[in-house]
Amino acid sequence: MQILTLLFFSFIQVGLFSVGGGYAAIPLIQNQVVNVHGLMTLAEFADLITIAEMTPGPISINSATFVGTQLSGLPGALICTLGCIIPSFIICLILAHFYYKYRNLKGVQTILSSLRPAVVALISSAGLSILTLALFQAEKADIVLSNFHPIEGLLFVGGLVALRKFKINPILVIFGSGVIGTLLYTII
Repeated sequence: MQILTLLFFSFIQVGLFSVGGGYAAIPLIQNQVVNVHGLMTLAEFADLITIAEMTPGPISINSATFVGTQLSGLPGALICTLGCIIPSFIICLILAHFYYKYRNLKGVQTILSSLRPAVVALISSAGLSILTLALFQAEKADIVLSNFHPIEGLLFVGGLVALRKFKINPILVIFGSGVIGTLLYTII
């Protein structure tokens, strides 16, 4: 019961402070479950984020559900998901009321546009953490070039080119990366 209470209040914080969508919640979830409470390793967290990315639905809700399932089964999944949703739900109801009432004011538009850079920084931070884990099997502070994993580097560059240059569907890129990675690791 104690872990469920800890998870609920941790995900209340995630839901309360993740401004900018699901990807902005990833570093907050990582901070709560990996850094602050040490409930899982960064590698375990990265695996759960990978699964959450491939699963239909919002990334923050999927991440909360998978973390809760990993740590406490079905009750953990429900508690983490509710903790993540409740603050956002309440805040959205309140903000929707005020937004529709004051949406044409210049100050409102200024506030919204000033939040965008912070959201980009949060998403970039989470992406860099997972990238360094994939390429070097280390956290950002522990990068050693001799630990570079060329197969992961090749998959990253190939996926990036496929997405940006050729505009290939992300689902196909994820599936293709899994197949190519499995083949390369089987051969090598």
